[in-house]
Amino acid sequence: MTHSAHTRSMTAFMLVRRRGTRVGIAALALSVLGACNSDQVLKVATPDVLSVDAYSTPDGADPLRYGVISDFARAYDGNSDGFTVITGTLADEIFAPDTFDDRLSINARRSLEINSVMESEYRHLQQTHLGAVNAAVVLAAVAPTKKSQRSEMYVIRGFTEIFFAEGWCSGTAFSSESGGDITYGMPNSTSQLFQLAVASFDTALTLADTSNTMKYASQLGRGRALLALGQYADAAAAVAGVPRSFQYLTYHSTSSGREENGMWNAVANGATRYAIINNEGQNGLPYLTQGTDPRVPWVPSTRTGFNSTTPNLPTETKFGRTSAGIVADGTEAQLIIIEARLQGGTQADRDAVFTSLNALRTSNTPAIPAMTGSAPTTQAAAVTQLFTERAYWTWLTGHRLGDMRRLVRNYGRDAETVYPTGTLQAPLVGSFGTSTSIVIPFSERSNPNFKGCLDNKA
Repeated sequence: MTHSAHTRSMTAFMLVRRRGTRVGIAALALSVLGACNSDQVLKVATPDVLSVDAYSTPDGADPLRYGVISDFARAYDGNSDGFTVITGTLADEIFAPDTFDDRLSINARRSLEINSVMESEYRHLQQTHLGAVNAAVVLAAVAPTKKSQRSEMYVIRGFTEIFFAEGWCSGTAFSSESGGDITYGMPNSTSQLFQLAVASFDTALTLADTSNTMKYASQLGRGRALLALGQYADAAAAVAGVPRSFQYLTYHSTSSGREENGMWNAVANGATRYAIINNEGQNGLPYLTQGTDPRVPWVPSTRTGFNSTTPNLPTETKFGRTSAGIVADGTEAQLIIIEARLQGGTQADRDAVFTSLNALRTSNTPAIPAMTGSAPTTQAAAVTQLFTERAYWTWLTGHRLGDMRRLVRNYGRDAETVYPTGTLQAPLVGSFGTSTSIVIPFSERSNPNFKGCLDNKA
């Protein structure tokens, strides 16, 4: 595909698509049926596309909201190249026994503007974000009493803003449309994206019922964004009171490929294009040598990768074909509180963190044996221990890349001591590159405000 085929920005593309435009289909019909009555062609109903008038009613608002929820599940973990998969591939959770360079380059830390896999996921997240923004406006106008439903739209909006901040280089822009005119958005720095997310979750909290799922989801999203901003005490306060048992989930089915659990499809279903990995690139964690650790469940297999040359792929058993995806949970809330305590920097703080991490293990169902010995005696070692525990608790849930970037950005770690480095594992050849994030796709350059990544740093 040539560069000219990518000339419409992703935000502009989604704005046009949301209006239900079928210009290409209508033009094709007219060219094929040239001698026919064009009025008949143009009057064909399109029942699968809601017009603006159709969804701007109390009855129409719910289908609009359901569409946003579905789009969020697809973008997060509902297809084999969803957010959880591609960020895990750039991180140290997943590698690509594939033949497509667009996937292999992600694995090799060689992020490029022209990459169909990355562009597709960027588009899906933009569609989700735009849908949540629009649905919240419609709900406020036609169903103002449906506060929890409006809250959910702001929760989804906030998490997509976090995903752009954690996954992509600095510079994501959000555009808007009114009366057919597109207003192109300005690029946002990584910090600005997290700040936008905090604002989205703040609004979600004002709308959420005190007993509603959205309250805890809002707290967790807010805490995650504040943690990324280095506002540790505020992050801990944000998640206070979230039950350990709480989970904010995406839901999946066998109704269509996009509705399956994308992690299962990517790394466990037959000759997969991705696979879970152990000790990737020197710095990768030993996920698969943890014995019977229930946080990292997997079994050996005789499966061969899509490239037909990588045998005996290990199979994750955390997610099945219709398993719910885990966006956030109560354990993450506790990890945020623990990380805030670590900022004290004293041995008493490190002792408390060590005790709290072991309490999370032993109070789990099933219980996990406590770490032996005593707390680390240096701050650097304590940070490493905490982030290792976070990696096991959040394995394959789209958290790892954000944590690795945070280790570089907030804790001053050298990227080459955090990310996979050195010689690539077969079928890849050569050495790892230096990318620490995904590059915003070339198609966004048609936004006149966007000139490329603001920076490629963590």
